[in-house]
Amino acid sequence: MAETAGKVIKCRAAVAWAEKEPFSIEEVEVAPPKAHEVRIKMVATGVCHSDISFLNGLLPSAAKFPTILGHEGAGIVESVGEGVENFKEGDHVIPLYMPQCFQCPGCRHPKSNQCLKLFPQQMQGLMQDGTTRFTCKGQSLHHSMGISTFSEYTVVNDVSLVKINEEAPLEKVCLIGCAIATGYGAALNTAKVEPGSRCAIWGLGGIGLAAVMGCRAAGASKIYGIDINPDKFETARKFGCTDVLNPKDFEGKKFADVLTQMTGGGFDYTFECIGNVNTMLDAVESTNRFYGVTVLVGIAGHEKKMDLSPLLIVSGRTLKGSFFGGWRSVESVPMLVDEYMSGKIMVDEFITHKLKLDDINQSLELMKDGKCVRCVIHY
Repeated sequence: MAETAGKVIKCRAAVAWAEKEPFSIEEVEVAPPKAHEVRIKMVATGVCHSDISFLNGLLPSAAKFPTILGHEGAGIVESVGEGVENFKEGDHVIPLYMPQCFQCPGCRHPKSNQCLKLFPQQMQGLMQDGTTRFTCKGQSLHHSMGISTFSEYTVVNDVSLVKINEEAPLEKVCLIGCAIATGYGAALNTAKVEPGSRCAIWGLGGIGLAAVMGCRAAGASKIYGIDINPDKFETARKFGCTDVLNPKDFEGKKFADVLTQMTGGGFDYTFECIGNVNTMLDAVESTNRFYGVTVLVGIAGHEKKMDLSPLLIVSGRTLKGSFFGGWRSVESVPMLVDEYMSGKIMVDEFITHKLKLDDINQSLELMKDGKCVRCVIHY
């Protein structure tokens, strides 16, 4: 048993004290895991655009301040609480912001991948017993997405965790905890892209490129990558885009009409991976009016509304949402790790920057400026 088992651990974490403020690197105290909880020594974490959204208050239910954000990590089990059966000290694991308990209505329904067991407490930034395991300067800190990976140690519920292949590099497969699974699954599971299909992806960040990868894996014949930053186009082609477009090159024209004309009637599948209601509408309008499918992957602010005419849908279009790529997390994440290890999916190519925890604010700037695909923080 680890010498630290049952004891409070002092470590470093990126604390978000208030909305729209930079992260502050602090010493925090991480309490031992309680029943059905696991404490993890984090090895690495990706920085997701959603973390920027949470920090800016766009989704108040996802971040209660002060908090420790982060939801795309990997690490090693340090200790387990009472009643934990599936994990032990030393296991290599990926924390899951979408749990899988196998028992709740969401887990039992064959068409759902969303677990409801921890949802009320998770939305309050708390563990299942309504308390927190993080303290800093005598003040309790909230958890985020149930896993809080921007800390050298974190505590999660045992249904929010999965054991993976110990040969897998944790500093790389951490990205399977969000970006790669989310975009890749949106194409394969939610849209169910078919061979020969014509697809378009709005937003060529980590999730968008994973959607491109999914469309290519499904056998799409045409994959259009759409972004206002042309610096992303070379990378997009490496992931599988056959065509790349910058909407700014068509100013003065309705972009959806341009795409519909360009494709002779519209795309079979479109994916919005930005979270902008205007590009969401473009994605819908540029699908084939009789059978086109649009998948919303990007998350817009809670107050945003899309001005969608029912006439766009009634002729046969389908509008769908996708969360965590439709994967059932405990069942699927180890499989995706194994697919990476066998060379079936790309992971290394997503990582453009390797940074230390002290540089986490720099990672936000790189992402906002479109100068990275994924920054990975190494502990």
